[in-house]
Amino acid sequence: MAGLHKKKLLVEGDSDKRVIPVLIEANGISWGETKSEAVVYIESYGGVTQLLAPDVISTELKASRLSALGLIVDADEDPASRWQSIRNACLRSIRDLPENLPETGLIHNTSYGVKFGVWILPDNKISGMLETFLALMIPSQGESLWTYAQSVVQEAKHQGAPFKQEHTDKAHIHTWLAWQDPPGRQLHNAVIERIIDPNHPNAQTFVNWFKYLYDL
Repeated sequence: MAGLHKKKLLVEGDSDKRVIPVLIEANGISWGETKSEAVVYIESYGGVTQLLAPDVISTELKASRLSALGLIVDADEDPASRWQSIRNACLRSIRDLPENLPETGLIHNTSYGVKFGVWILPDNKISGMLETFLALMIPSQGESLWTYAQSVVQEAKHQGAPFKQEHTDKAHIHTWLAWQDPPGRQLHNAVIERIIDPNHPNAQTFVNWFKYLYDL
């Protein structure tokens, strides 16, 4: 099925695979009821190491019928370093990528006749991940509780909570979601139910990048 799709997106994990369609659909694009009908086929690679492995991107670019290929990964601690890793992984097949990732995301016309796009979560500029990106969409009426959730997570860490420091943003948003009605929604459900606001101004640069890359 993947090889039959003209538009494809590569992501790190299944959370990205679930969140992105509902975010895009909430911004006016009908995603499709089934995988075969989806406007973009999303493939999860189970981590950035697998996604940026040698030959993955070059192989994807050469797939028959492909018109657009997107790549979404987490910045984690260092967005500049992440971009260099992506660029290095692409240089064998795309030699003219810019030295720096545009703040509005990369969209590049390749010699293969395929549009190639890159977005580094949360916003191509700061460190973070999918959860950091979604935290930017917390409605204004929830900001006080959001601030309190962050302080509670910090106190929990002082009390010996064993989560890794690099997963702090995950702890923040899942703590905040635990206090919503209903409590503890999964990330994609929180977007569907607008506990997280998919139409928030902070989402629009990403949405515009996505629409332009895939001609939606």
